[in-house]
Amino acid sequence: MFARDALSYDPIPLPDRADLTDAEMLAAAQAFHAVMLRRHTVRDYSDRPVERAVIESCVRTAGTAPSGANHQPWHFAAVSDAGLKQRIREEAEEEERRFYAGGAGDEWIKALEPIGTNADKPHLTVAPWLIVVFAQRWGQFEDGSRYKNYYVPESVNIATGFLLAALHHAGLCALTHTPNPMRFLNDALSRPASEKPTMIIAVGHPAEDATVPAVAKLKKPLEEISSFF
Repeated sequence: MFARDALSYDPIPLPDRADLTDAEMLAAAQAFHAVMLRRHTVRDYSDRPVERAVIESCVRTAGTAPSGANHQPWHFAAVSDAGLKQRIREEAEEEERRFYAGGAGDEWIKALEPIGTNADKPHLTVAPWLIVVFAQRWGQFEDGSRYKNYYVPESVNIATGFLLAALHHAGLCALTHTPNPMRFLNDALSRPASEKPTMIIAVGHPAEDATVPAVAKLKKPLEEISSFF
């Protein structure tokens, strides 16, 4: 999207402006909080399909996130193909077995006990979509030469948060999954060496008998997560 001869500063008037009263702002903030309180990380999915257009719209929302120098250093690979999901599951579970067999260390494994996870990842094939998030360490001009991306982890993390909120807003459930290492995803999804996979997001509808760990409902109160000066 960048060309060497089109890097000049060109300001335009602010195209969108909110004009809410103080009371309307508070109501809007509280309403959004109420919506997000209903977001749950789900590991039990139904096989009910989700239209591609819904996923596309959510990814478009992620693409509106702010980023370092506006380089937008992300790529979202959305997978619905059953064979490809099976390949991703098999390779992810191979990494997970090493993780739970000692690669993670005792303290980490102990911390995961209340969550109830293990090396089996059926959600990777049952959920109708997997969205693999890639961070682009560098980009390319139209002539193929490289340019550096800035604040890549921060930018990709913000965009991923936008994506999770958009999926929830659309009535879908999601699970963030981070097998380590994840380089196999570059090969599986034909992504270049300039991109680093950061997570797999399983997306779909919850199974009728879906559960969540009770500990997941315990959130730190405002006074523990914030300071006001």
